[in-house]
Amino acid sequence: MSTPVPPVPQSPLGPALAARLKRTADGLVPAIAQQYDTGEVLMLGWMDDEALHRTLTTGRCTYWSRSRGEYWVKGDTSGHVQAVKSVALDCDGDTILVKVDQTGAACHTGERTCFDADVLPLGLPRTDGK
Repeated sequence: MSTPVPPVPQSPLGPALAARLKRTADGLVPAIAQQYDTGEVLMLGWMDDEALHRTLTTGRCTYWSRSRGEYWVKGDTSGHVQAVKSVALDCDGDTILVKVDQTGAACHTGERTCFDADVLPLGLPRTDGK
């Protein structure tokens, strides 16, 4: 007698889209937010099926907060809203690109983007002796 397999929760995305996503072990997919008209990379957040579904149906970016263990809609508390212009999957289905119209800062530090405060130098010497 075989052990019954628990049913897989049905994704709110529908079977075709849900099957395309490659998730981390905790069910998340990285989501890059990019300013739609300039190409500026704003931030990286995490989405599960429900967060992506909410993003697609509401036109506002919804993420899963790994630190708080809850969904958050960008701008609900700060007013720095991300209005969704388009959503795409990369060729492997393991990264989501959300093109947005960002109002105000995207970074929780108050900066426009999460990637302009700590630019790393190029051309560092190798440390492996080669």
